[in-house]
Amino acid sequence: MVRTIRKTKSKKTKKVEASSSSNPAVASGPAKVWQPGVDELEDGEELQFDPEAYNYLRGFSIGWSCLSFDVVRDQLGLVRSEFPHMFYGVAGTQAEKAPWNYIGIFKLSNISGKKREPIPASAVDGDTDVDSDSSSDEEDEEINEDTKPVLHLKKVAHTGGVNRIRSMTQKPHVCATWGDTGHVQVWDLSSFLNSLAESGAPAPKEDDIIHRHLPLKVFSGHKDEGYALDWSPLVTGRLVSGDCKKCIHLWEPTPTNWNVNPNPYVGHTASVEDLQWSPTEADIFASCSVDGTIAIWDVREKNKPRMSFKAHETDVNVISWNRLASCMIASGCDDGSFSVHDLRQIQDPLAAHFKYHKKAITSIEWSPHEASSLAVTSEDHQLTIWDLSLERDAEEEAEFRAKMKEQANAPEDLPPQLLFVHQGQRDLKELHWHPQIPSMIISTAIDGFNVLMPSNIDTTIPGNTDATMASAEP
Repeated sequence: MVRTIRKTKSKKTKKVEASSSSNPAVASGPAKVWQPGVDELEDGEELQFDPEAYNYLRGFSIGWSCLSFDVVRDQLGLVRSEFPHMFYGVAGTQAEKAPWNYIGIFKLSNISGKKREPIPASAVDGDTDVDSDSSSDEEDEEINEDTKPVLHLKKVAHTGGVNRIRSMTQKPHVCATWGDTGHVQVWDLSSFLNSLAESGAPAPKEDDIIHRHLPLKVFSGHKDEGYALDWSPLVTGRLVSGDCKKCIHLWEPTPTNWNVNPNPYVGHTASVEDLQWSPTEADIFASCSVDGTIAIWDVREKNKPRMSFKAHETDVNVISWNRLASCMIASGCDDGSFSVHDLRQIQDPLAAHFKYHKKAITSIEWSPHEASSLAVTSEDHQLTIWDLSLERDAEEEAEFRAKMKEQANAPEDLPPQLLFVHQGQRDLKELHWHPQIPSMIISTAIDGFNVLMPSNIDTTIPGNTDATMASAEP
């Protein structure tokens, strides 16, 4: 698949207002619902989002576009649900010229959104707060100005563009990067993260400084560049990296560095696109490939994978191993479809298949808090959230459509498992759920990052979440 980020110039846009039954200026009759990936915008138009659909939505940028990023786990709380929020991240740039690239280490603070009350205030107080719903646009803008997030950024020079970056689960200050130069590097970013943790207001021009910082380890044994990279969640410091020449190398930690086995795991017939360690078995990892297959490997056996199966008819771009239901792996491919595979079914692991997106899937990730929920990004400029536990209820659906008939002409073929569609970013590349802030998703695209918290996916924290996430703390 094509992974490069296209450089484009910005242009003026005009906004397309969403229809609303509460707006007296809207003509009578059902409003047309925008169909993602089907309807086309006119030149210079952009979609407007419904603020009621989000508990939080903001965009930010660290300079150049980023193909990959990762959330850095912190010690601010294992499960955080109250605003304001703060999070740390690392990202790698795709600059116009190779020497201009860097790793961005950032902190986004003052994330102040809204949280729906479990019981409406009117039911408690005995009356309604009309003023709160009819506040003026000027007041809303003033509130938004006061609640803008604050971005602190440190830059570390990186030779060439960053294809993928991953923060270690057990030592989040240690990060690995896959460069388009063909090198995999490991970095200790603790000094920069500590500086961000202690910082107040951003210092003038501080964001413009690109620091020179030597990596802990550089591996040049791959025969080509790659994108596949993953730290083990169970063995501290264990890493796998895969390249476009179908080779996978295992990194074993030593007391002071890493030993990278020069003899690769070779089982695919084409480029290795993604890697994922098992969440429950320390020696097991999965890989996916342009050859359309997913393979399950045991690090103790190099000759061939333990299991290999045809997952898609086209390139398998990304996979995600469910941390809460370890028998499940999700995969996304070039034709826009994604699937869920049950590894207990050796002969035919396919458990579910969805063809909603119109272009290649670029990222897929299970929720760390809900075993049945996952999020997907695609080259069709959409981020979608799914709950695979939902099934179509014909009677309930008919009743809902009857109620909505006078308000909107909704598409007939929306999958019942589709919970949310987020748009507004161009050429989406990667998403991550925040492991410590339920329902928060961060995504990167050609035009920067978005932080979103949809209002309809408030999560119910599983009873074992604290124990699961405690193991991720350094």
